[in-house]
Amino acid sequence: MAKEPNKTKMIVTGLATENRRARYDYEILDTLEAGIVLTGSEVKSLRTGKAQINEAYASPERGELWLINAYIPEFLQANRFNHEEKRPRKLLVNKKEMVRLSEGVERAGNTIVPLKLYFNEHGKAKLLIGLGKGKKSYDKRETEKNRDWNREKSRLLKHS
Repeated sequence: MAKEPNKTKMIVTGLATENRRARYDYEILDTLEAGIVLTGSEVKSLRTGKAQINEAYASPERGELWLINAYIPEFLQANRFNHEEKRPRKLLVNKKEMVRLSEGVERAGNTIVPLKLYFNEHGKAKLLIGLGKGKKSYDKRETEKNRDWNREKSRLLKHS
């Protein structure tokens, strides 16, 4: 008798998780695609689509870029070869890009924010990071007002 395949939902290519709140809280000045160093159980867990990067940030330390506080849940079938859920993960970027990001953080007091975690067409996990400047509360209200107006405008155009 043949074994029944595992019925967990797996993401082959595409979006694993997205930080939708980042564009509301930060004005994104520049974006960059970075590779991420993962273990096998982390990749399997990412493919189920239950990871979270809402509270995560990237930090340049000792000439390397690290993703801090990203949540990738344990992969239950990995047993003793499992990973820590919130461990720091190394990001892979060029030296020029690393220097540019470090200067943006040191000089202007900006933050490196993860925007999307996805699988590219080759099946590699990639992280879209952005150099963000924190918004003030009045900037957030203005963003919300513009978004509401655009939504209302599209409704009016659709009905006319």
